[in-house]
Amino acid sequence: MPVNPAQTALWPAPHASGAVDATVHVPGSKSVTNRALVLAALAAEPGWLRRPLRSRDTLLMAGALREMGVGIEETVSSSSSVAGGPDGSGEAWRVIPSGLHGPATVDVGNAGTVMRFLPPVAALADGPIRFDGDPRSYERPLNGVIDALRTLGARIDDDGRGALPLTVHGSGALEGGPVEIDASSSSQFVSALLLSGPRFNQGVEVRHTGSTLPSMPHIRMTVDMLRSIGAQVDTPESGGEPNVWRVTPGALLGRDLTVEPDLSNAQPFLAAALVTGGTVVIPDWPARTTQPGDKLREIFTEMGGSCELTDQGLVFTGSGSIHGIEVDLGEVGELTPGIAAAAALADSPSTLRGVAHLRLHETDRLAALTKEINELGGDVTETADGLHIRPRGLHGGTFHTYDDHRMATAGAIIGLAVDGVRIENVGTTAKTLPDFPDLWTGMLGN
Repeated sequence: MPVNPAQTALWPAPHASGAVDATVHVPGSKSVTNRALVLAALAAEPGWLRRPLRSRDTLLMAGALREMGVGIEETVSSSSSVAGGPDGSGEAWRVIPSGLHGPATVDVGNAGTVMRFLPPVAALADGPIRFDGDPRSYERPLNGVIDALRTLGARIDDDGRGALPLTVHGSGALEGGPVEIDASSSSQFVSALLLSGPRFNQGVEVRHTGSTLPSMPHIRMTVDMLRSIGAQVDTPESGGEPNVWRVTPGALLGRDLTVEPDLSNAQPFLAAALVTGGTVVIPDWPARTTQPGDKLREIFTEMGGSCELTDQGLVFTGSGSIHGIEVDLGEVGELTPGIAAAAALADSPSTLRGVAHLRLHETDRLAALTKEINELGGDVTETADGLHIRPRGLHGGTFHTYDDHRMATAGAIIGLAVDGVRIENVGTTAKTLPDFPDLWTGMLGN
């Protein structure tokens, strides 16, 4: 396979010459887009998905569902002021459910949502569905989903690995019922079973047995989206047992959904205001959301900024100083790289806790952040469940990304304040944030 030049070239991270002052339109949420695609594919009638994110992860999800027989038609809204931009603005996808079937081969890339959400869907298909992906995908935990599906009646061939590649032999239905799983390594194990649960003959009762459960906001997102299309879901928050979720079997409605901006992908732009003492506006920031990225308002305010939700969107302003922070990021682990980057530029130490599970993400994010920030002159040490960051004067150098989109944006944040930072494979940001380099230079007026 030819080497993609974007994967080997070094991108000179732009250095900020002053305070930023920009409005940045952030593309739609990957987490919402991929959940919505799964639910629409399982619905009893066609539905619409408006302003979907078009990125590697979401196109892999759409492509996988098409392979299994789902119709997904892409259209451009004539009434949109942005006609079909690369981020999905102005676009709508019409999802037409049909009889799920194999044989089919699904490419998951390195997308956790695809590799975890679709095996339960494949168990409802008629025929074999093979799952394969990038080399790193073989190393990411999948045993929670595999073992649970077997308990619920599915037949899966994985040669005992508990990981990719694997084949799900769908029989057109799945019995479902109660199942215990340890989702300590990924909340996606729970979401995967809940999303398809309404289509199981007995529904599903998922009982988490582990000592920790990261990224709870993502489970709440799954539950909210299920309820919005007619599913009955009982949760610990609604008076159910702790760590138990129940989904009643039943038909799902087709609906018309507009995807929120991806608040986690807003992080580098908000961090730019924090680092430079400037102002960034993110339009369409929702007043109520289950996205973990909404926590940025609180975290970055504690680190020295201020924010206001206005008719224009979220207005975030840096004070010119960055303060260290002690924070448990267990529910919002995906924000860790950007917070670590800002913390490396702060005026006091930071301790980031509750994110041991990041060692199993696109890369070992804790080891990667430690190595890359320290090679620029930083002082970062790993702890059992996070990072301790002591700010020091940083210098330029190469910031490696390990094919991890959030490592790339973390390097860009540091580059605002440190001249000479070069980011390897900035193109990996296409996983969830298309055209990041152009958005970034546009924010800086370059």
